[in-house]
Amino acid sequence: MRVEGFEEKAYEETDGHSLPPNPPVTGEDSEIDGEELFVPPLNFAMVDNGVFRSGFPDSTNFSFLQSLGLRSVINLCPETYPEAIKEFLKANGIRLFQFGIDGYKEPFVNIPEETIREALNVVLDVKNHPVLIHCKRGKHRTGCVVGCLRKLQRWCLSSIFDEYQRFAAAKARVCDQRFIERFDVSSMKNIPITFSCSKR
Repeated sequence: MRVEGFEEKAYEETDGHSLPPNPPVTGEDSEIDGEELFVPPLNFAMVDNGVFRSGFPDSTNFSFLQSLGLRSVINLCPETYPEAIKEFLKANGIRLFQFGIDGYKEPFVNIPEETIREALNVVLDVKNHPVLIHCKRGKHRTGCVVGCLRKLQRWCLSSIFDEYQRFAAAKARVCDQRFIERFDVSSMKNIPITFSCSKR
């Protein structure tokens, strides 16, 4: 089921450009040689054991998301989910954590540090795993949360920025990288990261 009028907004960039949503999966396309087709959301990747990242999911991604056995989703967008996604989460017993961070672009940037900390606390609690972190494109807001997680995992800054830039590509933002660099992890240092695959 698709929700009319939502897809373009969900994928809209803060600079006014937008990408078309994932094409709908029709009866013909949903199976290949009798097997169900699994379509990951835009910019999907594994962050760590039980932690995933992506852009905004839609109904074409439901079978794929179901295969992950998710317990939680962290939505970093302020927009309300369409009913189809709400129903999917409810039907699969997936808890939604929404931390609405407005889209932004340089040079007028306000990355809310406390909101990033709250999202990180959800990620750090293994009772919420497997968990998917997402924003609209899986680049900037998601990149900031993952970058700050990497600081907690004691990654060096060059590795953190390499990962951030791999997802942001030409849209990489200096302000995001400065935010990650200045993010103070000292108040969170006593939180165990039992799922960590830390780089030393």
